[in-house]
Amino acid sequence: MLIAFEQENGYPLSPIKHRRPQQRVPATVKCPRCEAPADYLYFNDGKKHSQLLCKVCEELFQLEIRHRFPTQYWCPYCRSALFRWKVRPLETIYKCPSRKCPAYVQAKGQLSTEEKKLQHERPSQFKLVYQYREHHYTQDHLRHAAPSPAKVDLGKIHLPPHVVGLVLAFYISFAIGARKTAQLLRQIFGIALSYQTVLNYAEAAAFYCHRFNLACKGTIDDSSAGDETYIKIAGDNAYVFFFISEYSRKITAYHLADSRGTLPATVAMTEASRTATPEQLLAFITDGNPAYADGIHFLNAQRRSLQGPPPIAHHQVIGLQNLDSESEEYRHYKQLIERLNRTYKHHIRAANGFGSWNGAIALTALFVTHYNFLRPHTALGYNVPTPRDDLTAIPLLQNKWCQIIDRAAQLN
Repeated sequence: MLIAFEQENGYPLSPIKHRRPQQRVPATVKCPRCEAPADYLYFNDGKKHSQLLCKVCEELFQLEIRHRFPTQYWCPYCRSALFRWKVRPLETIYKCPSRKCPAYVQAKGQLSTEEKKLQHERPSQFKLVYQYREHHYTQDHLRHAAPSPAKVDLGKIHLPPHVVGLVLAFYISFAIGARKTAQLLRQIFGIALSYQTVLNYAEAAAFYCHRFNLACKGTIDDSSAGDETYIKIAGDNAYVFFFISEYSRKITAYHLADSRGTLPATVAMTEASRTATPEQLLAFITDGNPAYADGIHFLNAQRRSLQGPPPIAHHQVIGLQNLDSESEEYRHYKQLIERLNRTYKHHIRAANGFGSWNGAIALTALFVTHYNFLRPHTALGYNVPTPRDDLTAIPLLQNKWCQIIDRAAQLN
């Protein structure tokens, strides 16, 4: 093609002049279409240096052919070997290369005429081929969000311990704001506290209550519903992931994150399944967020490697209408988790958003303590989801809060 260009234009095509040595293409590389040498090739993807463009024939190709990497996964639809597409710190993405794959053919057939035209012009905007994501999560990545130790030592305050119980009873159990809680304590009980002291006591108690929630959660039901709801932290969106058991109505997992991605969903589901028995057949019911499916795939891969616990089943409830049989069968789970989200929003509404992550995590942990151990449920005959004899014997709510903090302080 270089000779044809010179014959047609009367002058030879000049090679590419690179301004920097690191932009030069290796001399052994040639264009796969016209076999132009490296002097007529240049990198087309910035600093990545993986995609090349030929100046002669405008062919776009990869420096390393991805299909040559050894494969360990196969497409479940056409059984083609998946090739490694992208490598990231927390995941590796594999793709199916076949354009005759039933998944690709079906996805492309569902495109409209305008979408097909746009897909031809901008193929990267559409995900039509089958993809598999291999996650590289460690125990550090799967660490549960927890409130940090507060600066206030509840054992050294200058007020009786039951005052902390009163603060938590008003601020958490009855969902009264910090300023109104301080006003109630001052005008009804004659206890002079500022609203900032109310917040400090709550954050200090949350450190112990979070430990109590995890240690005293107990067994879980076979089926649990999960979802995420958003809150505001310093003006930005954050997401709280909840999982709740079907019959006991206990919150089995709660996690705070800055996204609705796979990692926070996996953290929540890891905690939700932590206290299950080795032979228990678990099922998680969620919405259509793909993060849950990815997370369950990761958890099941871990379970297969241990050759012990059975895999976790996953059911999705899509949309507000029952357009498929699975959504219709498991719709009541979606209603259950949405009622929990509504109750949680009621308890944090008085905060009017959060100024820090620790404040949001602290209030969420205290809410879970109230919900699991102190709040009577009509569906349970006005019993609590996680009954404890040491709490049932105490008639006053503020004393129950003090008992929880005492028990949590004794945990290692």
